[in-house]
Amino acid sequence: MAEWLYEAGIGENRAALVDAGRILEMQIERDDGPGLRAGAVCRARLTRKADGSGRGLVALEGGVAAQLQPVPAGLTEGSALMVEVIREALREGAMIKPLRVRAAAADAQPAEGPDLRARLATAESAMRLCRPGELDDYGWSEALEQAALGVVTTMDVQLHIALTPAMTLIDVDGAGAPADVAIAGARAAGLAIRRFGIQGSIGIDLPTVADKAGRQAAAAALDAVLPQPFERTAVNGFGFLQIVRRRERASLIETVQADPVLTAALGVLRQAERTQGHGAVTLQAHPAVIAWISARPDWTDRLARSIGAPVALRPDERLAISAGHASRAQI
Repeated sequence: MAEWLYEAGIGENRAALVDAGRILEMQIERDDGPGLRAGAVCRARLTRKADGSGRGLVALEGGVAAQLQPVPAGLTEGSALMVEVIREALREGAMIKPLRVRAAAADAQPAEGPDLRARLATAESAMRLCRPGELDDYGWSEALEQAALGVVTTMDVQLHIALTPAMTLIDVDGAGAPADVAIAGARAAGLAIRRFGIQGSIGIDLPTVADKAGRQAAAAALDAVLPQPFERTAVNGFGFLQIVRRRERASLIETVQADPVLTAALGVLRQAERTQGHGAVTLQAHPAVIAWISARPDWTDRLARSIGAPVALRPDERLAISAGHASRAQI
């Protein structure tokens, strides 16, 4: 039976839905997350009425701007209202897509949106807390590397996952008959979409399959592994299939690719928590990674308390951003 494993950590909490020894879904929540979480209820004031897209603008307490859709009828600019966050702020390259909100009941009270652990507590599958590093027993590190690279390789196909402002694109490559590759690719893409929490508009480029039955078989392979709710098109004559999933927050791929240095720093800290030994632990990494950790002394303080030993930082410009590691003196 599938269960959620939740691992609290320094700078980042992680969770994985595991079934039969494999990860079906992955989620992470970082200390420096997007700000207001989905589900938060806030006071707001309308600053711009609906434009051609039907979206207005509101200012939340603290001056944070958010898109309001739909704009309640009769609401004038300057009016106060309560709103609920339905999509968190999203980073796209150097730009930030603003929060998206909807009107809440007039008597609603301000509330924070549920954090990762609270969301899992209400999920259908049971949740249990796990020890540091336990998620790696199920392939967490390998899957996280796939998300960072945007490349997923199976026995049958290889997926190249690319982020664009309009949608997430998944290109399917593989040897063999086009119909067989299309079915295997659609299935692998559906599993990756679920595992990495890809939301919003998604395009899958499959091999061109001439007959309609082959295209329908590919679509059915995706339907079999990707849980509802979502909407999709049929596979067209060029092998393209589009999916739309409700978008509330950034996908795992968006999160880890948005800041490779932060991702690497958190990875080194996680590695240090489970490094064997009794002496001091040394974090050795690219200078940019070490600089990020150095700027957050609370992280190294927490690590020292967790392992019961001092922590040393060693920059090494010969190392790639993702090649940092932790070691402990055996004394």
